[in-house]
Amino acid sequence: MSKTSAFLGLAVSATLCTTALAQTPTLTRDNGAPVGDNQNSQTAGPNGPVLLQDVQLLQKLQRFDRERVPERVVHARGTGAYGEFVALEDLSDLTRAELFRKDVKTPVFVRFSSVVHGLQSPETLRDPRGFAVKFYTTQGNWDLVGNNFPTFFIRDAIKFPDMVHAFKTDPSTNLDDDRRRFDFFAFFPEATRTLTQLYSNEGTPASYRQMDGNSVHAYKFVNDAGQTHYVKFNWRTRQGRKNLDPAEVQAVQGRDYSHMTRDLVEAIDRGDFPKWDLYVQLLKPEDLAKFDFDPLDATKIWPDVPSRKIGELTLNRNPENVFQETEQVAMAPSNLIPGIEPSEDRLLQGRLFAYADTQMYRIGANALQLPVNRPRNTVLTRNQDGTLNSGQTQGSVNYQPSRLSPAQESDAARATATPVSGTVQQRAIQRQQNFKQAGELYRSYSPKERADLIQSLGSELARVNEDTRNIMLSYFYKADPEYGQGLARVAKADLNKVRALADKLQD
Repeated sequence: MSKTSAFLGLAVSATLCTTALAQTPTLTRDNGAPVGDNQNSQTAGPNGPVLLQDVQLLQKLQRFDRERVPERVVHARGTGAYGEFVALEDLSDLTRAELFRKDVKTPVFVRFSSVVHGLQSPETLRDPRGFAVKFYTTQGNWDLVGNNFPTFFIRDAIKFPDMVHAFKTDPSTNLDDDRRRFDFFAFFPEATRTLTQLYSNEGTPASYRQMDGNSVHAYKFVNDAGQTHYVKFNWRTRQGRKNLDPAEVQAVQGRDYSHMTRDLVEAIDRGDFPKWDLYVQLLKPEDLAKFDFDPLDATKIWPDVPSRKIGELTLNRNPENVFQETEQVAMAPSNLIPGIEPSEDRLLQGRLFAYADTQMYRIGANALQLPVNRPRNTVLTRNQDGTLNSGQTQGSVNYQPSRLSPAQESDAARATATPVSGTVQQRAIQRQQNFKQAGELYRSYSPKERADLIQSLGSELARVNEDTRNIMLSYFYKADPEYGQGLARVAKADLNKVRALADKLQD
């Protein structure tokens, strides 16, 4: 090669490099200023200490230290997807909520989750599963925050922190210990049905696509005339329900501790969009007194109340950024819209405060301004300032009412007049019926499902001290003698003592 050719080659290479560099975006700090050196810290001489003035070093470390918002106390491990809800009926005779008008399509974000275990826990662990849907309606965002189980363990929100503590790891060892939860639930026989479901194979779903969802609580539908119906919501999977038995759990966990997330993400990526049908059960206010139990008790289902299909849900898009969307989505039962109101369910009443409050703690007072949480309709709150405020307060008026910048209330959003009577009290719900529905659930399982339940629950009860074990076994025996006998056998308990305790229980 001649000297001239070599020189021309170097010149062309230099030109190409210069062009490439000119087209490459410039690395900047958060304030937009360009970064001069992102590979080496500033030091006092070649061997001196690092300088405090190295703002790039400090900012990188500061931002790294703050990459994680506080983990959710419950529902920490989750995955989400976008989709669409389509109403199949016009429910204007029941509710002002405009998403329930025939053929109305409403964008949604759905977050599935495990309830008890932490952010990086295996998805094979036995746990209820969250099924939370954020509807971006024309009237504001409505969050239907539920679980795959139709009932809950407790009926009063004042016990929620204690229950979660009992489910979490032992604070002295940081180890899971089912003995702690049974020590707690021995005082709360209303948990018998939900514990039965948890220790059945339904406690280990095969995938999020193959499980149902439930509101757990009753809400109120309110129409334009102010008429009220109590309503429970139920999502039914079109993929077919499927759970893992104990042997399958071990096999799956050995291959993939994120099997539920992977299944959902990959199904949507390949165009196999999962679908659910939405059903409702409805009760008139005067019907509440006709039950042998309190229908607003979250530990109960509504047997023999007809279900009505009112809509379809399809998930068709995965998030682009899991942190910004799935982890920062702020679901709360208090996010209601006109036509949907809370019932007097004691557990729901506490959740109305607790969920919104924990989102403010985790993400900040302006969490609902984030894109995944932001309503699609115009927002006008008169709220002011706070972390991450992106401009809710505009102009001089940060109050209401005002003639300078009027903002009116909506009559359609007024709370429904609900008759109340009695005195301030602190008493348990009177119509409890703690065991009947647990027995009906047990008898609904196949022989194999019953055997798996008895083995899974019985082996855990075997580790519990004798007094607590016998109390818990008496609850399950009261629900169904065959169920109790099977558990007592696996737990190596004295069946005579269990029967004696069960005879004293009222249902």
